[in-house]
Amino acid sequence: MKLIKYTHACVRLEKEGKVLVIDPGAFSESEEALNGAHAVLVTHEHNDHIDQPAVLAALRQDPKLQIHAPAGVAAALKENGDVAGQVHSVEPGSAFDAAGFSIRTFGGQHAVIHPQIPVVANIGYLVDDNVFHPGDSFVVPDGISVQTLLVPINAPWSKVGEVVDFVISVRAPKAFPVHDGLLNELGRGVVEGHVTRIGARYGTTYSKLAPRDSVEV
Repeated sequence: MKLIKYTHACVRLEKEGKVLVIDPGAFSESEEALNGAHAVLVTHEHNDHIDQPAVLAALRQDPKLQIHAPAGVAAALKENGDVAGQVHSVEPGSAFDAAGFSIRTFGGQHAVIHPQIPVVANIGYLVDDNVFHPGDSFVVPDGISVQTLLVPINAPWSKVGEVVDFVISVRAPKAFPVHDGLLNELGRGVVEGHVTRIGARYGTTYSKLAPRDSVEV
């Protein structure tokens, strides 16, 4: 399976001619990522994880394209009646198929940013028992060994120690960055240095990916 990283939280997975896109947000090259996609997964409603105009345009362009998202996101998309049949609500603790990719869901809640900022639903997705995208949370999948971890390395809701502890807790053999759009290179070096060094002690090899870089996983 080929993994292509886009700016910030978006990734594209390609396998046997099928394309799955996770979190095509407004900070990402969402239209490019969605080109030719067969299915889309959205972790939560924040616009850095779903570029709604781009997603709606993709759904209208390809009536076969399917999107899976938490109930609130799905309801907002379904308000556009012409695409309602392509939109599916997802709950944590479920399993389904999306364009030939097997999906399992975890979590349910966005990490707390501040007590005065409402918490929204957040779904973490495990794809083909391999790639795990947690969205905006540090939920650790239970009962499964993740092979490829997508690490939110910087966010308004996290600190470096929590990022490192997440990598340690999941203990995936391979890890790559997501949610890095707010970092400059100096800040990235600080976070990635700790993740690389300490993660290696627990069996995780962390590798940097720039936007549009790809890797086989």
